[in-house]
Amino acid sequence: MRLLLKTFSSLVFILISGGISAQNFYKERISRDNILTIGVGPSFAYLDNGGQYRALNFEIKPSFSLSLTKRLNPTFDLRTTAGIQWISSGGDPSTAIRDSWFANFASFTAKGQAYYFDLMPSMNLISFGNHMNRSLFNLYGGFGLGIMNARTKQTKSFNTEEVPTSHEITTGYVPVRAGLSYRIGPYSDIAGEGTMMWTFTDNLDGNVGFNRFGDHLFQAQIVYRRYFIPKNKD
Repeated sequence: MRLLLKTFSSLVFILISGGISAQNFYKERISRDNILTIGVGPSFAYLDNGGQYRALNFEIKPSFSLSLTKRLNPTFDLRTTAGIQWISSGGDPSTAIRDSWFANFASFTAKGQAYYFDLMPSMNLISFGNHMNRSLFNLYGGFGLGIMNARTKQTKSFNTEEVPTSHEITTGYVPVRAGLSYRIGPYSDIAGEGTMMWTFTDNLDGNVGFNRFGDHLFQAQIVYRRYFIPKNKD
């Protein structure tokens, strides 16, 4: 009798385990082709009054991003990103530079935030058809098109008694973004990601024409990536 009970119990366990495994296998056959990404890290703004960049004398400020990515096929994704980057002038300009800014009625200081939103196709270096088959490491990157709104407080001198004035500007930009991801679970990655936002303006800071290039933003972020399926497909 005991042998019969043990045999019956073993069969029930095998059937239940097999059923669970079959359900999990079937569930994982549905590729999780949506990725939610949260990023945070240091950033800086390349501004006319931003500082002495060759001497690494400029302000480092925080940045935050939130992205939603749709996998189009094993190689290409389509990503939308929204975020905020704090920007600030900096450095220690010489007297000659200050005199030039004063003569052109240019801003000496500019501090505030840049809000941005962009759409960007992205390519995975190592292609994968299902989220369960992705490699331990992967490189990804691309470029796209976005819109940015910068809101700053500016002064026309370094006089601490001067009352800053508010300024706002909206511009387009080209995001260039690349990252190295590391798989930390079946549905999650951690990645290091770098972004350059090449704007279409030289007036984020109220100081135009002093540097050779326009005003551009740069970020280095640690990002968490989570693969998911929309609820109506679970």
